[in-house]
Amino acid sequence: MTNWLPDLTASSGPLYQRLADSIESDIDRGVIDAGAKLPPQRDLAYDIGATVGTVGRAYQLLRERGLVSGEVGRGTYVLGRQNAKPDFIAPDAQGTRDIDAPRGKLRFDSTAAPDVGQGAIVTEVLSRTASDHAHEISSYTRDFPERWFEAGASWLSRNSFRPSADTIVPTLGTHAAVMAAIAALTTPGDYVAFEHLTYSQISRSAGLIGRRTALVASDHQGLDPDDFERVCAQKHPKMIFLMPTVQNPTLAILPAARREAIARIAREYNVVIIEDDLYGGLTEDPTPMLADYAPERTIVAGGLSKSVAAGVRGGWLSCPPAYRHRIRVAHKMMTGGMPFLLAEVNARLVLTGQAADIRKRAIAEINARTAIVRETLAGFEFKSRDNIPFVWLTLPDPWLSGTFKNACLEHGVLIDDEDEFKAGRSEQVFHAVRFGISQPRQRKDIADGVAAIRRLLDEGRAGYDSFS
Repeated sequence: MTNWLPDLTASSGPLYQRLADSIESDIDRGVIDAGAKLPPQRDLAYDIGATVGTVGRAYQLLRERGLVSGEVGRGTYVLGRQNAKPDFIAPDAQGTRDIDAPRGKLRFDSTAAPDVGQGAIVTEVLSRTASDHAHEISSYTRDFPERWFEAGASWLSRNSFRPSADTIVPTLGTHAAVMAAIAALTTPGDYVAFEHLTYSQISRSAGLIGRRTALVASDHQGLDPDDFERVCAQKHPKMIFLMPTVQNPTLAILPAARREAIARIAREYNVVIIEDDLYGGLTEDPTPMLADYAPERTIVAGGLSKSVAAGVRGGWLSCPPAYRHRIRVAHKMMTGGMPFLLAEVNARLVLTGQAADIRKRAIAEINARTAIVRETLAGFEFKSRDNIPFVWLTLPDPWLSGTFKNACLEHGVLIDDEDEFKAGRSEQVFHAVRFGISQPRQRKDIADGVAAIRRLLDEGRAGYDSFS
């Protein structure tokens, strides 16, 4: 490019953001053509009187918007753009693109159920429900049919755990179930215990409603009961959130002896246990659930998002009967209440056996994709499990988790670094990343994405430069 300079006067904000906005505007208006090479960072920094770091941040922001790509040693080039405004692409006629994937990126940062054709089933159930219950759909839901509780009891049942319908609360997904329990059974200022690495959206959400986080140490087997007892003695948490069967993101399965010890400690210190079994329902793991060891204080939460369809927001929790009314009220206060249409659709999916059938198909697809991962990443340290839609990859030296995430983004793959799963400010460093394998529509996309990850691992940091 020659004789081109960005207009930095048309907007306000940090210089790097104004520079990125100006370049995006010029791309949209055709001033900068697709395929054009942007000026070297040092040259542009000199021309506009900025630092090289400022220009580098602007170029990185353009990469995140899907507008440019950087090639080590060659520079930064403008990508083709079909229209100016949308940052996301719709599916093509064959429905083979990811509807919510940023342009040119593979969505490896989600573990929602893979597309195995469940859309047609859900469409049919939705249509029939709307026809059968037109009056209920037109109003607020005040009375819950017994079948909604029966569906929850059925879906949450695993191994010897068989909750009765009178322990069930239907919820808008597993996340809402857990948050309703926290809101109902703790008060602002109370501590809720979490592992250092976990599904951190819960700790963040709990913080928004005034609960404090207490971190408990874990190892490759899961939560350390001795450290849990230490935290109980020092901080007196009212509740602990756990994923004993397939912990997210480490994939650990808590041994029975540790579950028994945790139940004993929770009973001694009067701690309520939340057992998130969202991934457990995908496994064939025979380990008794925490609820089997401490039924009087354990709340089991689960749903349909990882095995059937995330978009139907199907969830339930099972709790001791004394908690049920409080949690149900808290769920209504925090979510606005259960919509009849979704609750009925989810119940029908479960009670007709269609949800179980979809889960079987989803598991088969996940395992086919897991086989691709295991073959492609052979020789590197990673953890995967049959039936489970994500991988926990330990990075070789000198990779750092955040740097590797950025490198994958540069190569068109969205993954999650370890910080995404930290429940609080933790001194522990794991040098690992998690990537999901369920969201891309085709196995070819899985192969391409994992191949890109493999290339980065093979090349080391010499294969990635944050500055072009």
